[in-house]
Amino acid sequence: MIVPLAHALILAAILFALGLGCVLVWKSNVIMLLIGIEIMLNAAMLVFVAGANHWGAADGQVFSLIIMAMTSAEVSIALAMVVYLHRRKKTVDVDEFRELRDR
Repeated sequence: MIVPLAHALILAAILFALGLGCVLVWKSNVIMLLIGIEIMLNAAMLVFVAGANHWGAADGQVFSLIIMAMTSAEVSIALAMVVYLHRRKKTVDVDEFRELRDR
């Protein structure tokens, strides 16, 4: 079964909009920011894979693998930071961590 490129692009646009909405609505919660960023990166990966499938080139799949490796490293570091900051401040509110900016 071949999925048309337009359907994949529409799904990716919807996923990206949902991720952007998550980031904009939940901008004070660190965990929801991470989830929104991950949804947007998955939308980008979907576009790369759909484009690679449409044009018969493997470049998009290679880029999606690179994005997967980058996001797994980013999520592991970010979640470690969230756990550390939650233990320190007992909250995941971004506004509580603004004092760390100047240090």
